[in-house]
Amino acid sequence: MSERLSLTLFAHVAARPEAELDLAEAALLVGEVEGPSLDLAPSTQALSALFAGARAAVARAKSDEARLERAVRFVYDEAGFHGNEDDYYDPRNSFLHEVIGRRTGIPITLAVVLIEVCRSAGVDARGVSFPGHFLVRSDTPRGTILVDPFAGRPLAREELRALHKRASGNDKDPPAGLLDAATKAQILTRILNNLRGIYESRNDEARLRRVLERLQVLTPSEPLRQKIAELGGSPPWRSGGAGLN
Repeated sequence: MSERLSLTLFAHVAARPEAELDLAEAALLVGEVEGPSLDLAPSTQALSALFAGARAAVARAKSDEARLERAVRFVYDEAGFHGNEDDYYDPRNSFLHEVIGRRTGIPITLAVVLIEVCRSAGVDARGVSFPGHFLVRSDTPRGTILVDPFAGRPLAREELRALHKRASGNDKDPPAGLLDAATKAQILTRILNNLRGIYESRNDEARLRRVLERLQVLTPSEPLRQKIAELGGSPPWRSGGAGLN
């Protein structure tokens, strides 16, 4: 597949309305930043197996809270996903196919795995674009539960305050707006911005250009268009939709 065709496919998938946008598919397509010859079939098959396992894991749970607990336990304890503490800034942590294959990543890509696994099992789970550390929220009849996708467990109130203090210097409860659910386009944008920072720091112009072309699809702007042109690319013909953490 050519670079242009790869970008066309990403634009086609990512520009769908929120309700129709397949987050896992779009996140997997981000992996073609590394090269347009990526075979995504093994990753989609692995996801299907995870989905089946999650449905079995939550089948006998009696409450929404218990269903979430079992889904989280399945992803982290049984399937073996975990935060990459050894090489946090490895770009592979931002590619969903690598995260699925290696069972390790950063908060946002692990969140995508958890969100999609929960979705397949009928468990409410949505991303939260919290500053400095992406989270997952689940709204239950007893209230909202926040999960740290890097650690693979629910957050206590004091832990959430600590994350807020690390990001803002304020050790009080974060404003409610910081815990709003992120759209799928916002999740994809944050993944791409993480990669942008990595490739800018490495002066990797070819991969940076591919990242910026995909950001231009999601959040079109004149500065992005100009930067793409400087890197030898052409701006996407169509704009759609809407640190590592």
